[in-house]
Order: sequence, then C-alpha cells, then structure tokens
Amino acid sequence: MKAIAVYEGGDEPVVVEKPRPEPAAGEALVRTLRVGVDGTDHEVIAGTHGEPPAGEDHLVLGHEAVGVVVDPNGTRFAAGDLVAPTVRRPPDGGNAYFARGEPDMAPSGAYHERGIVGAHGFMAEYFTSPEAYLVDVPSTLAEWGFLVEPASITEKAVEQAFASRSAFEWTPESVLVLGNGSLGLLTAAILEKTFDRVYCLGRRERPDPTIDVIESIGATYVNSTETPVPTVPAAHEAVDLVFEATGYAPHALESVDALAPNGVAALLGVPGDMSLEVDVGRLHRELVLHNKALVGSVNSGYGHFEAAVDALGSLPTSFLSDLVTGVYPLESFEAAFVDDDTTIKTAVEFAAYEER
Repeated sequence: MKAIAVYEGGDEPVVVEKPRPEPAAGEALVRTLRVGVDGTDHEVIAGTHGEPPAGEDHLVLGHEAVGVVVDPNGTRFAAGDLVAPTVRRPPDGGNAYFARGEPDMAPSGAYHERGIVGAHGFMAEYFTSPEAYLVDVPSTLAEWGFLVEPASITEKAVEQAFASRSAFEWTPESVLVLGNGSLGLLTAAILEKTFDRVYCLGRRERPDPTIDVIESIGATYVNSTETPVPTVPAAHEAVDLVFEATGYAPHALESVDALAPNGVAALLGVPGDMSLEVDVGRLHRELVLHNKALVGSVNSGYGHFEAAVDALGSLPTSFLSDLVTGVYPLESFEAAFVDDDTTIKTAVEFAAYEER
C-alpha cells in the first residue's frame, strides 16, 4: 500500500510503499478516507518534533484521520462503520496512565503518538488499531471526520479550564481565542454555541479568509497589531476564558492581563525557548488577588473524541467548507502541505466514502 512519510534527515514528505497491515487480535483493519495536515506535521517534517519508531529510518505521518472499517476482526465494529482513531498508544509494556484510561495525562516518554513520536501514523491507505482507540463517527461527518482529533483538543482544554474553576460557581460569558489558524477557528466556532461573546485574535490584515470565517460565525476579530492581548480589556472587555493556540510564549503571561477576575487561560501552544523581562510581582498579584488561573493542556482522551464528534455535528457545513480550503488526492498530496495566506485547513484523501 502507499503511505506518506518523512525520512530521518529529510525535509519533505514522500510517498513510500508499505505492506498492508494485518490486524492483530482485538484490532480492526481500517481503510483510510482522509487525513488532516496541521502544524505538528510541519514540525515533524522539519525535524523539530517527533521521531520514527525504534529501529526505523522513517515515520508515516498523520494523526488526524477518519476511515471505514473493512475487517472488524472480532471487534465490536461492523464492516462499513466510520471511525476516527485516537492518537496516543502505550509504549512497550504500557503504564498506569493507559491502565487508568488517561493516556492524555501521561508525561513525555510514557507514550507513543501515531504519526508524531514512536509510532507510524494514519497517512496510509490502510491502518490497524485496537477497538479501544477507535471512536464511532456518523456517516454525516464522513467528509469532516478528520477534524474530530483537533476538535477533541478543544474539548479537553475547555474541560481543564472548567475543572480549575470547580471550587466555586463559575458562569463564563466571554472567551478570547488566541490564534486564527485552523484550531483557533474551529475552537471559536465550537465555543460560539455556549459563550455569549467570542473574540478571536490574529495578526492578519483585511481582506483575509480567516477573518471572513470568524465573522461568519458571529465572533469578533481582534487584530493583535492594533490591539495586543493585554489591551483587549480596554478595547473590548476583560474575558472569562482565554484559549491560547498560538505557541507564542509571551501570550501565556499576557493572557493574565486579558482575564476578568476568576478567569482562566488554557494554554495549548508549545513555544521554543524565549527569554522575557517580566514584572513577576505584578503577575503574581494578578493571579492571587483576582483568583485567576493558568492551565496547560495537551492531547486528548477517548471521551474528548466522543464530545468532539457531537460538537462537529452541531456545526453548519458552510463553516466546515470554509475552514477546509483544500482536500487533495494522493497523486497531488504535496499541495496539502503548502502553507500560504489562502490556506486554512487541508487534508489528503486516500479513498472516497461509499455509504452502505
């Protein structure tokens, strides 16, 4: 079968031939429909993140996938079922995090991530997976099922934010999403259904497709060149929740200034090293005297994937069509990895969905 991989020392994805996998006991064989491309894929290709399976010189890419079961192999699924795979898998021997059903809380070194670190991904014509890591997807989401994984990241981060406020009655009304990439836009659309006011901050100037998407869902665009994060309260309002999806290190600290009393910022970006001159005393006072909080969130669990399926199903197809700016067949997969001002979200299509 054909797969898309990156070799150690390489700087671009290539098509490789791999044996079609045989499902082990408890695994299903899945034919891949679509696989999304995101910033993590670009980091893996650039060699700044991830690594291939032990003893191998290449990594099959892809961690955002949707596919159809072709061989249930004794699992709970039936041939034709549509599924989305979770990403993390136990390293050899497993550990307590996986035993508890909390792989998303495992620290670095205590997991493999398919298509990222230590395990081949889903960017291939077929893949296998234990049934415990396959989430049911309705046929209505066949086109968009590869968005379940990024939506699950949103679901977990918001859950973490609410958990940090669980000691008191917290009824948030406003949210500021930092980043107008695909995850930021998807998050803004999901949260627009439960928050009264949604702001989405980016660095782009009009005309721009991401700004059009933001405003189409009823959210407010905030241009960071005109309104930096700390000045959002003066320009708009202090917000109850900040969802950081930029990986720009200063935003972690600047979010504190954007928060209303009792607010929380959920941090998802993974920045490189960066030194800053910070008034730590003032930052400390803001957190303590106004009951503010910062929480970090990475990866997601099975329940977050299930919640993501529901969230995606509630979004209008017009938004999803605007978000996904390109779906490319294997023969022209390179286009899915082009990142320019017109690109929001792309995917590689391995097979068309044929409803039973």
